[in-house]
Amino acid sequence: MRVLLVEDEVPLAEMVRRGLVADGHSVRVVHDGRAGLAAAGAGDHDVVVLDIMLPGLSGYRVLQHMRSAGIWTPVLMLTAKDGEYDEADAFDLGADDYLVKPFSFVVLLARLRALLRRSGEARPTVLTVGELRLDPARHRVHRGDTEIGLTPREFGVLEHLMRNAGEVVTKTDILRAVWDAHYEGEVNVVEVYVGYLRRKIDVPFGTHSIDTLRGVGYRMVEAPSTPPVDTAR
Repeated sequence: MRVLLVEDEVPLAEMVRRGLVADGHSVRVVHDGRAGLAAAGAGDHDVVVLDIMLPGLSGYRVLQHMRSAGIWTPVLMLTAKDGEYDEADAFDLGADDYLVKPFSFVVLLARLRALLRRSGEARPTVLTVGELRLDPARHRVHRGDTEIGLTPREFGVLEHLMRNAGEVVTKTDILRAVWDAHYEGEVNVVEVYVGYLRRKIDVPFGTHSIDTLRGVGYRMVEAPSTPPVDTAR
């Protein structure tokens, strides 16, 4: 799940960002309304978490401009206010859900997954490459009838590869999508996780789903085959 978080309370934004990243999701954070509107228009996000009280441009106005521009990404609004008129205003402007601060992170995550399930018209609810299926909302992966258990990070890498099936993605692309902008470790950590994935989604089934293009990156093949002789990462 790719989340755009527009929140001017930096400690809260960082808490939410860390929690979502730990659960295997990609998060972009901006701290004012104008930057949020620009990011919503330029980025490819699954859901937007939008605070109402923002500097520069309020969350209400950001949402209004988004919907006027035909940007239908699901929006969950955050507010420190607990009033039925604020909630009604948010829904009237096109919000999909509403959460009052302080909130439970577990509840936030459940709400985001529910929004992702409901937005299936705009984006496939389940990603499919051959017999491999990935359900972003339920965080489940199957090959045929067999469920495959993945860690949050493995899930994020696989989701990114499947969303770009048939296309080459670089290690840097994967780091930006699955880790976050603050990651300062080795880029070769991607090789490690691709190796983990191969041992879970391919080796037990005698298939080959991820090509390595040496010096370039990785490609999820749209018609998985039997493993090649050289299976180096």
